[in-house]
Amino acid sequence: MRVLILLAALALSGTAHAGGIERLKAFIAGAKTAEADFSQTVSDKSGRITQQASGKMAFARPGKFRWDYTQPYEQVIVGDGVKLWLYDLDLDQVTVKPLGEVIAGTPAALLAGDDAIEKYFSLKNAGERDGLEWLEATPKNRDTTFERIRMGFKGDVLVQMEMFDYFGQRTLLKLLRFSRNPDIAASRFKFTPPKGADLIGE
Repeated sequence: MRVLILLAALALSGTAHAGGIERLKAFIAGAKTAEADFSQTVSDKSGRITQQASGKMAFARPGKFRWDYTQPYEQVIVGDGVKLWLYDLDLDQVTVKPLGEVIAGTPAALLAGDDAIEKYFSLKNAGERDGLEWLEATPKNRDTTFERIRMGFKGDVLVQMEMFDYFGQRTLLKLLRFSRNPDIAASRFKFTPPKGADLIGE
């Protein structure tokens, strides 16, 4: 589904002067909810930009998240803790899948998963670049979209994520106005297919 290459792609943050792994673990332990604006850029292996999008995201641990794409067209991704809902407003089409089948080894697991993150990823500190402290996560399950995922922290806030797939594409996610532990209504992580929409799955 076009921009959904991100798959509810996901976000994090951490502590004072620590490496990326320490920041990630502190964030998982301390951030139960979060929300932010985001921009997403996909580049091919030659560096040519092929897709751009933006919108708003939110999550609540464990296993609940929502991505609302507003540009260049409207799409919604909701993980309600049990199912993953993908809604394309232009096509008036809803795709639903069991959440557990698709979240492991994806950026969404880093975003809204539990503290057993090393069950699904091999983690290593990736040093400093562009003023950010970086972590690299490699999915242990090779049957995933992304070969590796990098997360850049500034202070106690996740600022960027870079996702590299097996075709050489790079997805850059930038988070703006990141808010940690805000009060988020439970209804935000629920999804009811609109009347008349095509339903695929379930």
